[in-house]
Amino acid sequence: MSLQWTAVATFLYAEVFAILLLCIPFISPKRWSKIFKSRLATVITTYGNTAFIVIICILVFLLIDAFREVRKYSVSEKVDLSNNPVAVEHIHMKLFRAQRNEYIAGFALLLCLLLRRLATLLSQQATLMASNEAFKKQAEGANDAAKKYMEENEKLQEKLREAGIEVPEVGGKAKGSVEENKKNLTEEVRKLKDELDATKKALLKSDSDVKAMKKQAENLTVEYDRLLEEHGRLQALSMDKNI
Repeated sequence: MSLQWTAVATFLYAEVFAILLLCIPFISPKRWSKIFKSRLATVITTYGNTAFIVIICILVFLLIDAFREVRKYSVSEKVDLSNNPVAVEHIHMKLFRAQRNEYIAGFALLLCLLLRRLATLLSQQATLMASNEAFKKQAEGANDAAKKYMEENEKLQEKLREAGIEVPEVGGKAKGSVEENKKNLTEEVRKLKDELDATKKALLKSDSDVKAMKKQAENLTVEYDRLLEEHGRLQALSMDKNI
């Protein structure tokens, strides 16, 4: 085997080992995701796309060359070499090597694509698992908050009942339907509005009464002052007559 095909075969064995390593069940996708996001893997990934394209081009070129060699040494079926058995053995050996190289290049190319796809799927699965855990924690937090609010609501209802305030029950124990509750609330709002209007009218009436009483008191004060002055004049006149 030539040097180039030895390198391709070694690359094929490395791909098989890497795929088997990625398929090990007790290594979780999260761990693989951490490995893929490590500093060394990040440096490798920086030039990974270029290296991947170069490797694919080399493997395609070698696959085409191996296919050409297979076509080249398949002439034994077309040419009669029965008189030269050494040539037949040599051609069969070359044909075997060409077919072996063709299989090596083909499987190396296939496993290269498969390895890249498998790494991508593992990264996506790790991301989905992380998102699923985040959504699960968020749902658990919302559930705990809802339970807390329900407990606080129940405590508040108990305090209102202890204070003598009727609190309508919720759920299946609720009294009446939603329409009845709405109707009752509307009636209460209307009554409150009527009471507010009556209070406003009474306030205006009391205000006018206060103003009338104030004016009357001012008139009485003026009249009282006038009577005092007149009484003073009368006393002064009577004193003058006595003198």
